[in-house]
Amino acid sequence: MGWNSWDCFGTSVTEIEVHANALFMAEHLLSYGWNYVVVDIQWYEPEAKAGGYRAFAPLVMDAYGRLLPAVNRFPSSKGEQGFKPLADFIHSLGLKFGIHVMRGIPRQAVERNLPIWNSDFRAQDIADVNSPCPWNTDMFGLDMSKPGAQDYYNSLLALYAEWEVDFIKADDMLFPYHTEEIAGFSAAIKHCGRAMVLSLSPGVDLTLDRAEHLQRHCEMWRISPDFWDKWDDLRRQFDLCKQWSGQSGAGHWPDADMIPIGHISIRGERGEDRHSLLTRDEQVTLMTLWAIFRSPLMLGCDLPTSDTETINLLTNPEVLAVNQFSLNNREALREGNGIIWAADVPDSDDQYIAFFNIGETETTITLSLVDMGFERECRVRDLWKRADLGRFSSTFGISLQPHASAIFRFSQ
Repeated sequence: MGWNSWDCFGTSVTEIEVHANALFMAEHLLSYGWNYVVVDIQWYEPEAKAGGYRAFAPLVMDAYGRLLPAVNRFPSSKGEQGFKPLADFIHSLGLKFGIHVMRGIPRQAVERNLPIWNSDFRAQDIADVNSPCPWNTDMFGLDMSKPGAQDYYNSLLALYAEWEVDFIKADDMLFPYHTEEIAGFSAAIKHCGRAMVLSLSPGVDLTLDRAEHLQRHCEMWRISPDFWDKWDDLRRQFDLCKQWSGQSGAGHWPDADMIPIGHISIRGERGEDRHSLLTRDEQVTLMTLWAIFRSPLMLGCDLPTSDTETINLLTNPEVLAVNQFSLNNREALREGNGIIWAADVPDSDDQYIAFFNIGETETTITLSLVDMGFERECRVRDLWKRADLGRFSSTFGISLQPHASAIFRFSQ
C-alpha cells in the first residue's frame, strides 16, 4: 500500500513534491496501512519534462555506470549521496522508500565502457545491444550468460542497499519476458543483504505459464498494460483479475496497477492537469475490485491536492481489511453484466462478497446464499457504508447503477 509519482508527475517529479506526498501520507494515511513512497522513472534525467522521454538524453551516473538522482531535481543527493538523504527523511516519518529502475545498463555506460564496481569486467563485456527497451532509449539489456553481468546487477543493489531502499519497481522486464534478467535482479537483491520488495512491469500479454517463475523471483508483477482513469481500462481488469485469481499468496501478488483517482495529473503522461475522469461509482468499483482481488494498492494522485471524497475511499478500514487479510479470492458468478466476487474471512465461516455491474443499464444481481454455503439465516454488513443491513435467508439481491458496485460481509 503506497504512493507512486508516475501518474501525476510523469518523468519530472521533484524532491519537494515527494516530500509533500510523504508528509500527507504520514499524517492522514499511515494509520490505515499506506506506507510506501516510490519515485518513478527518470529521476536521473536532469531535463526530464512531461509528455514523453527525451531520446538519448544525458543521464547522471557514477564512475561505475550506476544511475544517480539529478541534483537539480533532488538537491539532497548532492555529492553523490544518491537517495540516502531522501530515504532518511521518508523513514523518519515511519514510511518506506522505493524507486523505479529500468532493465539493464545505461547506454552511456556502454559507450564509455565504464568499469563495473567490484568486478574485473566492464560495461561492453556485458551489454546486449540487441536488447534495448522498445519505448525508452536510456538502457541496453544485459546478456546474463556473460561473465560480469550478474556483477553489474549486484553493484546496483549494493548501491540501493546503501541508500536504504525498501521497494524497487523494475520496468521493461515483462514485455517481452526477460527470464534471465528477472532471475539475475532477484539474485542481486538476495546478495545485497537488504530486504526489498521487487515489483515487475509492464504486464502486456503476460500469461499464466509465467506464474511459477514470478512467484519465485518477485513480490509483485503487473498483469495489465498501463491502467488509466477510463472505464474501458477498468472493465478490462475484470477479465485479467479472474485470469490471475488463485496466484496470490504471502510474498507474491499479481498487481492490477496503480490507482488513478483523486488529483491524478499535474505533469502527467496521459492528459492535462485534471482530477480522475472515473465517476464516483467507477472509483468505488475500482477500489472494490482491487480489494477483493487483493491487488497491491499504489496511488497515483497528488495526495495534498486531492479531494476529501478520495481520501475517504482510501481510509475505509473494513474495505482495506478485505485487501489485506481475505483468503480464497475468486470470481463466484458472472451472468450478463453482473459479476460477483467472493473471499473467505480469516478464522471464521464468514465471507466477503462483492457485486459489480459492468453494463450500461441498471442491473439487479441475485445471489443464492445456499450456493455460497449459508444454509441458515445470515447477517449482512455493508462495508462501504459501514452499516448492518439485517438478516437474510435463501437469497440476497441488489440493484446497481451502471458501473457501480457494493461489497458486504456475510455472517452465519
